[in-house]
Amino acid sequence: MDYNTERKRLLLPEYGRHIQTMVDEVATIKDREERTLAAKAVINVMGNLYPHLRDILDFRHKLWDHLAIMSNFSLDIDTPYPVPARESLEKKPDKMEYCEHKTRMKHYGNIAERMIQKIKTLQTFEQRRDLLVLTAQHMKKSFIAWNNDSVEDERIFSDIRLMYGEGVDIPANLVLPRFKESTQKKQGKNTNTFQNYNQNNAPAYKGKTNGGKRPFYKKPYA
Repeated sequence: MDYNTERKRLLLPEYGRHIQTMVDEVATIKDREERTLAAKAVINVMGNLYPHLRDILDFRHKLWDHLAIMSNFSLDIDTPYPVPARESLEKKPDKMEYCEHKTRMKHYGNIAERMIQKIKTLQTFEQRRDLLVLTAQHMKKSFIAWNNDSVEDERIFSDIRLMYGEGVDIPANLVLPRFKESTQKKQGKNTNTFQNYNQNNAPAYKGKTNGGKRPFYKKPYA
């Protein structure tokens, strides 16, 4: 038996073993011009695997780079794009820095705090008021999304004062819109519509067993 585990390792498995075999065959061609023509034919076959992308210039560039990788950078051919360096592909990406910002009220998120800090930098009263209203609406929506419960507007205004500090001017007649709760499940109420329909609309069984309900093994009435 010929197992894949005993075969040559595929450098790019997404193209399959047949494409890898074609690339290996191109590398054995001695004539450079003929080898270039064969490489272009392989590129066309590779593009057929992704017909919706094969005519995009960036995707064609990617195919030629993949051809170089599958040939282990050993193909001496005329390519329309520069061959990538092996070192650039083997270089490890820079380590991403972990966000260490501590959010004071996590259920509002970092965006709410940044919006409140932005309010302090605005010059005109109208700009500060408009952004304050948008921030309060965003905070109320976030509160309901995380707590699955309604919230009074005064709770939102109190949290804004806490995060903003002294000097915040909240309009006295500001009323925030009502947002629906993020969950439909309420205590003491069955939300299974199909089950409710069966219980409320199914005809009662006229027999004397099972509490007057039709057993599941009986045929339904017409």
